[in-house]
Amino acid sequence: MTDIEKRIEEGKARLRQRFGEAMRSTPSRSDATPQGTGPKNRHGMPQVPPRQNVLSTWPVLDCADQPVVSTERWELRIEGEVEEPMRLGWDDFLALPQADDVSDFHCVTGWSRLDMRWQGVAFETLAALARPTPAATHVMFHSYDGYSTNLPIEEALKPDVILAHRVDGEPLPTEHGGPVRVVTPQLWAWKGAKWVRRVEFMPHDRRGYWEIRGYSNTAWPWRDDRDW
Repeated sequence: MTDIEKRIEEGKARLRQRFGEAMRSTPSRSDATPQGTGPKNRHGMPQVPPRQNVLSTWPVLDCADQPVVSTERWELRIEGEVEEPMRLGWDDFLALPQADDVSDFHCVTGWSRLDMRWQGVAFETLAALARPTPAATHVMFHSYDGYSTNLPIEEALKPDVILAHRVDGEPLPTEHGGPVRVVTPQLWAWKGAKWVRRVEFMPHDRRGYWEIRGYSNTAWPWRDDRDW
């Protein structure tokens, strides 16, 4: 095991000890009466949340102009309530342990796309390296287009939350957030910021772009949790 792999495993163990029970208790894992239809998904909920249409295409939805960020220019900063702030260029990001996952994508506007294949770096890996301080309770993701969205750490640390650079075997296209976007399968997809550039660990909650405009702060699909 390399030094960085050892740091990651030690960091993950600390995070799971601290946040494991909260992660297991979130509604997308523990709700006894979830809404939705279909067989159970990978975390025990009905595969399709309520009032969703399953599509084979992937619609493009933006709140501003699409920024074009080359891999040469892209960087990711991890800062705030962490013991080890980080600044990663593209090669640094690809040198980290890569995660492959298959998950469903649920948009609050009423559509879902199932069984999408992602490749990238698990958020848990980045958090394990950055080491949140005891004061850290929430995360804000910031994007190159000025977008932001907030999550409790226990939601962000779930194993299927990935900073993805590939989808279905291809580089993530610009219109869907490339070169890197956040994927949050257990929450509505607006919680997964496109064109991510900065991760801010926070000592308290603070609402992001859509949350201050009336979208739910919690975004639980299987409770039909869409707005205030």
